[in-house]
Amino acid sequence: MTITKKQNGNSVTLEIEGRLDTITAPDLEKEIQSAADAGELVMDCEKMEYISSAGLRVFLSAHKAFAKKSGMTVKNVRETVLDIFEVTGFRDILNIQQAGKKIL
Repeated sequence: MTITKKQNGNSVTLEIEGRLDTITAPDLEKEIQSAADAGELVMDCEKMEYISSAGLRVFLSAHKAFAKKSGMTVKNVRETVLDIFEVTGFRDILNIQQAGKKIL
């Protein structure tokens, strides 16, 4: 997995590429912790191929941490990952946007 971090004012975008699983989840946790001072977190999942339960836990923790600020947005989610969000109920919890529009 590769994570690219981009800062834009008070917002941090993490672009995730590859598989987010038990082995790579700690790397994402470190990047999120390094962005803790940001007001908003954007998770760009355009190139994320897979997410395991360990990755879902990281997303949930980040969502809770940034809910106290300007929030967390998950965008550009592939259909296979969106299916995982749907089955696990994360689609109802996360602010997921496709093409700039919130998915209900």
